[in-house]
Amino acid sequence: MIKNPILPGFNPDPSICRVGDDYYIATSTFEWYPGVQIHHSKDLVNWELVSRPLNRADQLDMRGNPDSGGIWAPCLSYADGKFWLVYTDVKRLWGGFKDTHNYIVTCETIDGEWSDRIYVNSSGFDPSLFHDDDGRKWFMNMQWNHRQKGTGVNQANHHFNGTLLQEWSEEKGLFGPAVDIYAGTDLGLTEGPHIFKRNGYYYLTVAEGGTGYKHAVTMARSRQIEGPYETHPDKHVITAKDASEHPIQRTGHGQYVDTPNGEFYHTFLMGRPLEGKFCPLGRETGIERCVWKDDDWLYLEHGSSLAREEIPMDGIEPHAPKVIEHEFNGQDLPIEFQWLRTPETDRIFKSEATGLTLIGREMIGSWFEQALVARRQEHHSYSATTVTDFAPELYQHGAGLTTYYNQTKYHALLVTADEELGRCLVIQSCPGNWPMGEVEFPLEAPVSIPDGDIELRVEVDQKVQQFFWRMVGEQAWQPIGPEMDASVISDEGGVGEHSSFTGAFVGMAAFDVTGQGKSASFKRFGYYPEV
Repeated sequence: MIKNPILPGFNPDPSICRVGDDYYIATSTFEWYPGVQIHHSKDLVNWELVSRPLNRADQLDMRGNPDSGGIWAPCLSYADGKFWLVYTDVKRLWGGFKDTHNYIVTCETIDGEWSDRIYVNSSGFDPSLFHDDDGRKWFMNMQWNHRQKGTGVNQANHHFNGTLLQEWSEEKGLFGPAVDIYAGTDLGLTEGPHIFKRNGYYYLTVAEGGTGYKHAVTMARSRQIEGPYETHPDKHVITAKDASEHPIQRTGHGQYVDTPNGEFYHTFLMGRPLEGKFCPLGRETGIERCVWKDDDWLYLEHGSSLAREEIPMDGIEPHAPKVIEHEFNGQDLPIEFQWLRTPETDRIFKSEATGLTLIGREMIGSWFEQALVARRQEHHSYSATTVTDFAPELYQHGAGLTTYYNQTKYHALLVTADEELGRCLVIQSCPGNWPMGEVEFPLEAPVSIPDGDIELRVEVDQKVQQFFWRMVGEQAWQPIGPEMDASVISDEGGVGEHSSFTGAFVGMAAFDVTGQGKSASFKRFGYYPEV
């Protein structure tokens, strides 16, 4: 069977592409580097992360990008013997203005060296590229209106001002008229356009309702690519907006794909909220089987707009979750780890025979240069451990284990130094204090520790987390500090009017605010799901 989500943990805006018997899904990575995740599957059940294509400065540099800026809604396609990847780099997020630069890169193989980026436009986000069967290529994106309301038919969408379509070629770039082909439905906030062609119709799927609990996949069609487009008789093919108790929420923003044996599927982003509507795993990727009816419209196979947790598929079983342990011994950083914003990795970490060395830079939460290497939280309950021999000299040095969402939402157990105690442990926390990101210190006093290798541990159980420590060679873990609010490390956590589009991470961090680059060596890291 297919078990949703097929890509657990922060994997939103899935763009699916089939090449022969191989399926690929590209998802958004926002401020996390390298940009865009691409997973591969042969059976639609089991998926493997195989590529993060935007991995050098001439493709992507996000230093200074705000939290939840960066890579939005990539579109992956295959034509002319190569893969095409379209993506947005969002430089400004809050307020009426958004600086959203759209680019294209290509590669003959999914895991090869992708081309330098080609700039396309900045008129809106969620770009998409459609390769028509006559050889022409069409570029789409939602149009952003920085004024306080939309105009004409787009008035209900406010800043979301229609779906732009324009012809594009590698030689000319964009050319011909830019046409607003679809304003969307009364649900509004129309974005994420993708086109496919079937039986003489151009089908347009879009995301509507915002990426929260009113999200939806909406479909429209036209005999001509430039419209006019008529909306699906049900409006929304996939949505949970009217079913608040359904276990899969926030369904929307996906793409259609057919299989070699004549089956039909549609991906979507989804959330699995904990009680109180907190999604620490962020927006994940799901998939549903569809059918075409006599009216030439697509519907979910089981006759509802609600996505199922399990979809029958004979003879294929999903792989069981596995313990993930890494000994850092000079090899390349394992693919599930990412860092924040910068393409200049040698400034923040090095893989050495003695361990993964993090070079202390700016504080946790910096938008420019911080040494934080982490992996996604993929389970509601898990534990994670790491080992470091960090020898701080000042209270301005710190290194340790962190559960991290963004600048204003993280908890960290850190090895640092105190003028009286010497080497010690502190907990640094920012429990959703937006917009200033004010840091709290939940321990009543630092905990003195001896020199040598120290193990740090965090246990997360739904909405609660607890830190632990022990010196290497000791048997018993010692809890440190109070139970922490893990629900803060989520899309909805914290306070204030702000956008949160990513998901929870757990990993290693180091800082040195003296500017001298004090290093911390981490010898291993383990992630242990509780299922």
